[in-house]
Amino acid sequence: MLRRLSLRLLLVFVGAVLMTFTALAQVPEDSLPDAMEDEVAENTPADDMDSILAADMAEFEQQTEEAPNEGFYKALKRKFIEGNVGFMSLVALALILGLAFCIERIIYLTLAEVNSKKLLEDIDAKVMAGDIDGAKGIARETRGPVASICYQGLMRIHEDVDAIERSVTAYGQVQLANLEKGCSWITLFIAIAPSLGFLGTVVGMVMAFDQIQQAGDISPTIVASGMKVALITTIFGIIVALILQVFYNYILNKIELLTTQMEDGAISLIDTIVNYKKTGK
Repeated sequence: MLRRLSLRLLLVFVGAVLMTFTALAQVPEDSLPDAMEDEVAENTPADDMDSILAADMAEFEQQTEEAPNEGFYKALKRKFIEGNVGFMSLVALALILGLAFCIERIIYLTLAEVNSKKLLEDIDAKVMAGDIDGAKGIARETRGPVASICYQGLMRIHEDVDAIERSVTAYGQVQLANLEKGCSWITLFIAIAPSLGFLGTVVGMVMAFDQIQQAGDISPTIVASGMKVALITTIFGIIVALILQVFYNYILNKIELLTTQMEDGAISLIDTIVNYKKTGK
């Protein structure tokens, strides 16, 4: 039930993020300078096209940067387009998928948290009173791995303590695997994001050298466009990795907390069963 609910919320989040990045990737018709459109329309020779477009784009970017009170969304959209939509889309996809796994894990782990101290006290009171079925009902109706471990132990309460301990330990490993499910994908996207940024850096450098070769001259205007692609993709790739790393550390802390609660719950349950057996009920 926990996983089903977390997946539903995850689908809503992914849909909203995909719509946002689709809007970012759309280049408005008026985003290019008029001078550039005029040059393209006049059938400029191919040899001079790159240098003219580069000069016009540099002038337009300077005017855009000097525009007052530019909103964050517009600035982000402009940088997204300037960084080469192809590579920036890959970096954005790594961010979306990484955040999707992070959000799903956070929702799942948050729903798995319960007041383990009160749960164990209630189970202990029921067991010591001889109401084993009542203790099973409490564990069964409570969500989370701690309650599941307690229910697993109570199902074998009439067996030897060693057998109960082995069963609880084995089931605890299964619950731990459920808590860590999807974390390997998060680490993958943390590694992929800066790698895509560095790939954009290499491609941007190749673009710059291609433009130099076509122009036959080393001009700052010609080199700037390729270098800009290289730097922007690298910056965004590193930012994506940092964002995912923060979420990943938060997830690890929640897993560590739940693991500690599971261990404490298993120890308390075994002590309760031992005391119950001593009473001879």
